[in-house]
Amino acid sequence: MELMSIFEVVRIKQEIKESPEPFAQYAIRSPEDAQKLAASYIADEDREVLLVMMLNTKNQVVGLHRAHVGSLNASIVHPREVMKCAILNNAASIIISHQHPSGDPTPSREDIDITKRLAEAGRILGIEVLDHVIVTHTGKHVSLKEKGYL
Repeated sequence: MELMSIFEVVRIKQEIKESPEPFAQYAIRSPEDAQKLAASYIADEDREVLLVMMLNTKNQVVGLHRAHVGSLNASIVHPREVMKCAILNNAASIIISHQHPSGDPTPSREDIDITKRLAEAGRILGIEVLDHVIVTHTGKHVSLKEKGYL
């Protein structure tokens, strides 16, 4: 029997940029820190945008990723899209955030459900979901961890 060569079908490579991103070395110590960073990127959007903040073991931001853009009042998020960016960035943990274009940061039933699904996926993969922060263009925000949903 002849041995055949095995070829690598997919190769994943992390690229390091020479110039640091504006969030490089930004540490998240509180929901307010997460809110400030997320709001600076997504608060003024006219549709719901889910932002993933990827953190190292010192809670420093190592990457930001817009995982999903939804409609005016809804967003269908799959854990695989959120966790894919966390895995590719070697994140120890993540904080997710999205904005409510209405200006009311009150979490919906769907917001709570996706937070729980993402936390479960994170437990399985060893990537802790530290919080889910809802931001608005008015500066109001809600931490689902502070509300007891995480």
